[in-house]
Amino acid sequence: MKKAFWQTLALLVISAMVLSACGAPATTAPAATEAPAATQAPPPTAAPTEAPTVAPTEAPTAAPSEATCPAGNYDFGPVTGGPAGGFLEKALAGAYKGTTVTVDGTQTNPDDQKMKCGWAAFEAATGITVNYIGDKQFEARLSTAVDAGQAPDIADFPQPGALANYVKAGKIIDASTFIPADYLTATYPKAWLDMATMQGPNGPVTAGVWNRGFMKSLVWYPKKAFDASGYQVPQTWDDLLKLSDQIVADGGTPWCIGIGSQAATGWPATDWIEDVMLRTTSLQNYDDWVSGKLKFESPEVKKAWETVGSIWFKDKYVFGGQATIASDFFGDSAARLFTDPPTCFLHRQASFITSFFPPDTKYKEDYDFFYLPPIDPQYGRPALGAADIYAMFNDRPEVRALMEYFTLPMSVSGFMTTGGALALQNGAKPEMYSNPVDGDVGALLASATSFRFDGSDLMPGEVGAGSFWKGATAWASGAKDLDTVLKEIDASWPKK
Repeated sequence: MKKAFWQTLALLVISAMVLSACGAPATTAPAATEAPAATQAPPPTAAPTEAPTVAPTEAPTAAPSEATCPAGNYDFGPVTGGPAGGFLEKALAGAYKGTTVTVDGTQTNPDDQKMKCGWAAFEAATGITVNYIGDKQFEARLSTAVDAGQAPDIADFPQPGALANYVKAGKIIDASTFIPADYLTATYPKAWLDMATMQGPNGPVTAGVWNRGFMKSLVWYPKKAFDASGYQVPQTWDDLLKLSDQIVADGGTPWCIGIGSQAATGWPATDWIEDVMLRTTSLQNYDDWVSGKLKFESPEVKKAWETVGSIWFKDKYVFGGQATIASDFFGDSAARLFTDPPTCFLHRQASFITSFFPPDTKYKEDYDFFYLPPIDPQYGRPALGAADIYAMFNDRPEVRALMEYFTLPMSVSGFMTTGGALALQNGAKPEMYSNPVDGDVGALLASATSFRFDGSDLMPGEVGAGSFWKGATAWASGAKDLDTVLKEIDASWPKK
């Protein structure tokens, strides 16, 4: 990755929240390739014996499901914006009414509901039905579906590294063939566009459009019980360990840690390791690790794992002990902050974790968060984050229309209303956010001295969503020792 990208990425997320302009200005539509005629997506058919050599033109349907929207204002006004003369504009004129678009992804309740609530305005304005079929088996299901010629119309990728594999195989529709370059430039900062540019069989393509992002370097705590106990927010790693020791001495449990996530079990562990890497070694080493130049078996990477283990495996530090870490669902783990008395006092997780908090809890009353403290002062106050990118497998006009809608901040309204994610489009304005958590997370992100994208999300899918997840789970459960895990992950890295 270019150093300029990493130096500016934190500011890019904040800029999406503070730019006062409305959505990106309409631009002249390019001489884009013509999409196939709109069609009603058919029911699934028997899988062919061989995968097609081009992106399939049909997508399986799923039974429509009504979104249960949490209380809040989802009305961002009429659906406006998108490229002038583009497919969204045509959809708003009723050109594709009665068609269906299928979207796949990793989101489950409640985030799938927030996501679908953000799409409701599009469905109402265009008459296009959007079916979401995602779950935590996304990665495995998608691979099988693509191989069988039954790819969804659009997939929501939390891992650009996994998307890059489909781009390389020629399975993804180049978004720049129908979304004008000047519109994209007006909608996203250049670094996000660079990040969306991936290598296809015939050269670089725009693999998709970015939608929403998160900050991960956060520790959440039950504010009432925390304050009543006289605890102070730690400013350094040593302070964090002293706080953990004090909680134990007071008869409590410092940490709730769960890395369970069904087929995606292990990803919370990779976040911990990445956060510690940023606090114990240089940014160059982090970048080299992500790209495969610095091995998992290297002293720098092994040190990060051992630092994480010094908390995870310390007696009385974690609810349930080491035996529960691998099996405990990460959302359930976070909810334990809110028992009376708290089952645990600390939970490290990204800003979206508030979706898993009890619905009646209030920010600054029942819970709060602090920045995961630095470890070595020479590496400053780094921040770890991630984002979701929508990519298109099937080329039909109604699919193009939805992709263009995803470039509007209002497509993120389900999260902006209830919290848990930041809109990445330049047109996002502060008043669109109903949850004060997001503003405070944004301010914290702006104060970071450096920013890096989630490392496992950038690694090749075989590693980032494969051996890294599995190895961390085996290590956390005690099934494998650290040296074995690191060696196996290195061996899994795809050969060029």
